[in-house]
Formats: sequence, structure tokens, C-alpha cells
Amino acid sequence: MIVITAPTGNIGRRLLSLLVEAAPAHGQELRVVVRDPARLPESVRGRVEVVTGSHGDAATADRAFAGADAVFWLVPPDASLTPDEAYSGFTRPAVRAFAAHGVGHVVGVSALGRGTPQAGRAGLVTASLAMDDLIAGSGVAYRALANPSFFENLLEDVDSIREHGVFTDTAAADRPAPMVGVADIAAVAAGLLLDRSWTGVGSVPVLGPEDLSPDDLARIMTEQLGRPVRYERRTLDEMRSAMLRYGLNEAFVEGMVEMKRAKDEGLDSGAAHSFADRSFADRPGFGRAPRTGPGTGFAQWCAQTLKPAVLAAPEALDAR
Repeated sequence: MIVITAPTGNIGRRLLSLLVEAAPAHGQELRVVVRDPARLPESVRGRVEVVTGSHGDAATADRAFAGADAVFWLVPPDASLTPDEAYSGFTRPAVRAFAAHGVGHVVGVSALGRGTPQAGRAGLVTASLAMDDLIAGSGVAYRALANPSFFENLLEDVDSIREHGVFTDTAAADRPAPMVGVADIAAVAAGLLLDRSWTGVGSVPVLGPEDLSPDDLARIMTEQLGRPVRYERRTLDEMRSAMLRYGLNEAFVEGMVEMKRAKDEGLDSGAAHSFADRSFADRPGFGRAPRTGPGTGFAQWCAQTLKPAVLAAPEALDAR
């Protein structure tokens, strides 16, 4: 029995699609934990067991993980909470349920950064790494998928790219860093969940095939979209002010700011090279972490995902 949390999110729905097709051949049954079962695709509803509720709720976690052999764990960040509450606080009921029900293997979505000088002051990334430690201490075999920033983050700028040819972030325009598409994260998770010959705990970096700077992204988007796209850098203060205007938790906003600052200082690049080149055996609970496969290139992702979104009418995007 494999349990999938957040099965309607960007990563979870892709993972669910992969496992619905592959799990039967491996003798595996599937269970999903979802707040609103109506959001599940009709094509999978009759092929999975459904537990309704939040996987951060103790009673729901107890029902969801009873009889489970493996769990895909993803915390949906809640900007109304502090980073510790949003990650470790959300995860604690599940950790108790893992132990109570003897869950053997857990694959979790986390972040790059462990072992870097920035790891202890990287806001949401620091909170995510603490969540990994919490799960690793539960007695399960655990793999933390250590991810950089997602290509899909650029979809937040679709309207600006369409109307003005501009996307924004806080990173230096010429600083290269790894990036990844969520489909690659789902594929790595599926492989680990279906073949559970691994033991112990560790981190698995999931990286795209090349490091890219914002200027590189602008150049590739220009080529793929057939229209000029340029990058505008925002300051951290501008980002902080904009988020606070939405009424988000001040501590969570500061966690976002700290994460962005750490990434601009090389958090992801330093972690990527460290994971590939040296052992983490000296760090409690985390062993050597090999790189994953080459992954989806940014130009390919632009052609498959960004270009259709940019060319779609705004009302069509709202309808989705």
C-alpha cells in the first residue's frame, strides 16, 4: 500500500498519474489523502482508496497511514503560519502515525541546502530541513527529495510575460543556479516508492540538466516564445512589502525573504555540488546522496508548459 498526500497539487497529481499506471504491475495498491475528493481526476477515482481530510490532522493521519507500507509526504506551505508551524508542526501528527502503524518507507519533498553555510539561515528551507530531521528520527527509511526552485514558479508571471514581456525575482541577473520541473520530481518519487530496496535515511537532489541565471531564462524564453522577454530584479524589501500587503503571517514572509537571500548567496548551487561530491555520513541521519538523471531542460519545459500558458486567453486560464 502506497499512500499519496497532496494528490491534486503540482507534484502530487503527476505522481498519482504515474503510480495509477505502474503500481498494479508491482503488486501495489494506492491510497490518497485529499481534502476535497471532487478535485481528483475522474479517471483515477475508482482506482484508489480515498481518505478525506488534511494529512496534517492527527485523526486523518491515523486513518491514512494504517496498513501503509510507503508514503509520499508533501507539506503544502501555509502562509498564515510560522515556518516551523507550517513544516514541522504540520508533520508531527504524521510522524506519530508512521511509528504507530509501522510505516516502512517515506519519500518527502524538501529542498537543497543541507551542509551549506546558508542552511541554518535560509528561512523556509531551514524549516524544511528541520522537517526532514523530524521524519528521519521516526524510524522509517526516508528519502528527502532535495529540490531547487521550480520552473513552474514562472507561471506566476504568465500575465506579466504575456502583456509586458517581463518576469521578476530577487536573484542577481547573472547568478546561475539549478532549477527543476515538477514532472521530474514526481518521476523520481515514483521510482523510489515502487522500488523500496533502499534503507536508512538520506537526501536525493533532483536537479535539471543545467544551472541557469535569470538572464539565461530570459534568453531561452525569448527564443521559445518568439517575443522579447526580459528580467527585472526586485529588492528583498519590495518583496517583503508586497507579501505583507496580502496580510500573510509576518514570520512566514520573513522566512520567504531569508530563503530568497540565501539562494542569492549560492544556497542551491553550493548544495548541488556538495551532494554530488562528498559524503554526508557525518551529519546525523543523512548518508551519501547521488545525483538523479538529466531531467527536463528549460527550453523543453517552455515549449510544453510556458508557451501554451502565455498564448492562452486569460479567461481560459481562470476557467482552469
